[in-house]
Amino acid sequence: MGMRVDIATLFPEMCQQVLDTSILGRAAQRGYIETHCHQIRDYTLNRQKQTDDYPYGGGCGMVMYAQPIADCIRAIQAEVAAQGRPAPHIVFLTAGGARYSEEHARRLAGYDSLLLVCGHYEGIDERVIEAFADEELSIGDYILTGGELASLVVADSVLRLQPGVLAEQKGYEEESYWNDLLEYPQYTRPEVWEGRAVPPVLLSGNHKAVDDWRGEQSRERTKLRRPDLWEKYLAAGGWDGTPKPEKPRRRRKKKPDPETAQPAAESAAQPPEAGADAQNC
Repeated sequence: MGMRVDIATLFPEMCQQVLDTSILGRAAQRGYIETHCHQIRDYTLNRQKQTDDYPYGGGCGMVMYAQPIADCIRAIQAEVAAQGRPAPHIVFLTAGGARYSEEHARRLAGYDSLLLVCGHYEGIDERVIEAFADEELSIGDYILTGGELASLVVADSVLRLQPGVLAEQKGYEEESYWNDLLEYPQYTRPEVWEGRAVPPVLLSGNHKAVDDWRGEQSRERTKLRRPDLWEKYLAAGGWDGTPKPEKPRRRRKKKPDPETAQPAAESAAQPPEAGADAQNC
């Protein structure tokens, strides 16, 4: 039973269509992951199926009710429990959350079940966040009309780390941000496109030379484009690419030949040769 991700949203069809497409869709069909999108509006108690109202204290925009979100979350928790899974880790996608990173993705990928809650309009009644949220996340320093795109970003980045989703683990361990470096440039056929040639080292067949070139490109890209990541990489003990000095080789002492060497005790016991005292005076 693969990892389960639920999304509570006002636009479940929009989210589910993305999750059922391409790599994630194939992984779900094969049972490596499980995704479900839930309509918050189904849990409203008024006839108009209204999910929002004017904010207390005035201001522009509308704020989502706590009640339908809370009841939607409780229903999802019950579904997860019925599968015999542990309670889902609940994340609210809000502009005031911690900025999302690959480190978050790796950590969230360790949960058996993840529930993402999407805000909309001006925001969500803070009381339901206080009651249910394990954490709040933001995918960047900008504002969206709703949390749906943000939830899909988180879901995609987490689910792709699950066993079986990608063809091999190397598929994500060499990509940007995995080790605080940006990924090296990639090329495919043809060898020359509109006068631009593929770097010769990639055609050499020398795997060590290719690895060295890719490492150099990753470090240079990160240093130029993301100095914040570069400093983090170096602080974590990353190698900056400078040639490492060769260690001086130690000369091994030759072992004495047992046939010609005299034991120290025998040598001391023998009398000195004639004239030895005169020579040592």
